[in-house]
Amino acid sequence: MTQSIYMAGVLAGSIILGRLSDRFGRRPLLLWSHFQMAVSGTSGAFSSSYPLFCFWRFLCGMALSGIILNTFCLSIEWIPTKVRTAVSTYFNYSYTFGQLLLAGIAYGIQDWRWLQFAVTVPFYVFFLYSWWFPESARWLILNDKADLALKHLKRVAKLNGKEEGEKLTTAILKSNMEKELSNTKEKYSVLDLFKTPIMCRTAYCTMIVWFSTSFAYYGLAIDLQGFGVDIYLMQIIFGAVDIPAKVVAVITLIYVGRRFTQGTSLILAGSIIILNIFIPKELQALRTAFAAVGKGCLASAFSCCYLHAGELYPTVVRQTGLGLVTTMARIGAMVAPVAKLTGDYIAFLPMAIYGGVAIISGVTAFLLPETLNIQLPDTIEEVESRGKKGVEKEMEPKKDEIPLQGTHTSLMEQSI
Repeated sequence: MTQSIYMAGVLAGSIILGRLSDRFGRRPLLLWSHFQMAVSGTSGAFSSSYPLFCFWRFLCGMALSGIILNTFCLSIEWIPTKVRTAVSTYFNYSYTFGQLLLAGIAYGIQDWRWLQFAVTVPFYVFFLYSWWFPESARWLILNDKADLALKHLKRVAKLNGKEEGEKLTTAILKSNMEKELSNTKEKYSVLDLFKTPIMCRTAYCTMIVWFSTSFAYYGLAIDLQGFGVDIYLMQIIFGAVDIPAKVVAVITLIYVGRRFTQGTSLILAGSIIILNIFIPKELQALRTAFAAVGKGCLASAFSCCYLHAGELYPTVVRQTGLGLVTTMARIGAMVAPVAKLTGDYIAFLPMAIYGGVAIISGVTAFLLPETLNIQLPDTIEEVESRGKKGVEKEMEPKKDEIPLQGTHTSLMEQSI
């Protein structure tokens, strides 16, 4: 029950905090999410009643969504195109090492209250150093705050030792985003993701991919817990299998593309899960190994989810779009235990469902546009234009133009 309530909080955070971030900025919502996680986690650790504990866990789930969404979105809007994949990989490995670290902390602190408190304390530190983060320059410009954007850009350029930052002016920023600024509305909603054909197709496909990835991931996690393996050892296996899986993923992300990595990982994961149905239960080690490989493939798919979706949605609705797809991911996580219950009637049915859904979503991923080495879109109109003309021409920088996020020759990226 507490886990379901926690996931419900994550779901609510995806809907609420993603929308607020597009309206008020990435940095303020990230600060608030860190603060909410710290306070809610501490309060939950010392709750005096079960209902109160559930309440604080719900708020922790909301805060988690705010931290993930705003951290990723803030970084992707600052990081130059040529190193975006590498930075995304560092994030993914941080998650992996966190899983491994958790196993050791949980083994050493087996009292649940102190364990809860131990994993909460770092968020006080995160809250303090998050004040140092600059707001997204792209978001500031699109929200008529070019002066503040220029200040942040020059500060970042100075920290990185880039003299090109001194050449930037508010006039340059505005002139090179004139089209985006002229198309910018004061308010956007989730409905804007479905009003135009290319955006609509992108929204539906990413929703399916995120739902299925989370559904299969958590469904497989539930099944692994029934293999009779020690819970601490299983946590280590869960984390360790991600290391080689994400190495392969980052290579394909850099040299092949996002769409291939996403689709292939899901199809391979689904195939392995279904294949595991036919392995006798007596071969416990083999079945566990297959399930772990399937989990690794799903981890690779997850590592691509944020990067690909973040590059598909334009700046004006990026957080709204990410909020939508992470909402679908949380729904998938909540539905996964229900599918597991079908095993009471037909033993192999849960794994068949998890595997089949993963394969279908893998095929769906190939319907999405490729975003490797492509500029981040700023407006919905830009996404529609790319969908109609193809992204090949978009890779060519326009004469005398200095895009915020584009080729390695742009003054903006040189200054960062």
